[in-house]
Amino acid sequence: MNKSTFNSAPGRPQAGWTIKLGDSPVIGTAIHSGSDIGRACQSLMCIPDPDRLREEDPFTEHFIADFPTQIVVHRSRFQVDLNRARDAAIYRSPDQSWGLNVWREPPAEDIVNESAAFHDAFYGELRRVLTDVEKRHGRFVLVDVHSYNHRREGPKAVPASQDVAPDINIGTFSMDRARWAPVVDAFMETLRGQRLNGEPIDIRENVSFQGKGEQTRFVHANFPETGCAIAVEFKKIFMDEWSGNPDWAAIERLRAMLASTVPVLEAALRGMT
Repeated sequence: MNKSTFNSAPGRPQAGWTIKLGDSPVIGTAIHSGSDIGRACQSLMCIPDPDRLREEDPFTEHFIADFPTQIVVHRSRFQVDLNRARDAAIYRSPDQSWGLNVWREPPAEDIVNESAAFHDAFYGELRRVLTDVEKRHGRFVLVDVHSYNHRREGPKAVPASQDVAPDINIGTFSMDRARWAPVVDAFMETLRGQRLNGEPIDIRENVSFQGKGEQTRFVHANFPETGCAIAVEFKKIFMDEWSGNPDWAAIERLRAMLASTVPVLEAALRGMT
């Protein structure tokens, strides 16, 4: 596999993202899995680490570990959220960040500009990767993996009702749903046939989320005839969302479930006329 990274600032050791390229039209992304915060931003933030980490998507990079092509972002969404439009990628007020106060003082212009540059660089690289996949395979599927909290009232409180919180939520808002039905339906049916802890997995479409994020919008706006981006939200049944402790057995099971969709997606793409 080829591998590329983006270093967010000279002299800083952590990379902004990692891309592993494989020979397949199926791509997995985990753009909210990271928790890296630059030093300049850390000095201005007042959000406690536990609150910040609870709203990130830890361990989602493991779900796509078997995908031929993988894109994993290491920078925290609280510094720059790549799943929001460029002008909304920094959480400036609590209504943008689940009621949480992020900044002790407003971020300086150089920090805002650096975050905007990071956003631009990521989407420039994503366009490059997807254009290359399109040239080699004609069509592609990007599986955009996230996670969501279902115990927002507290660690001891009753979790959100299963009626409104499926185990896996599929978001299809920005796609031409009729065009991509053979792909999306095959993906969902493959997952629906799986079991977790002896129970059938509960997978539904556009229930708790609709797939309105920037990455899926970008794919469908720039590759309307050739690119299908499926937003996948895993309920945090694979970890304790308050302590942050993972359930590795559940993570590995969900990883295997997602891996089983890769050949199905490849076949569905081949079957499209």
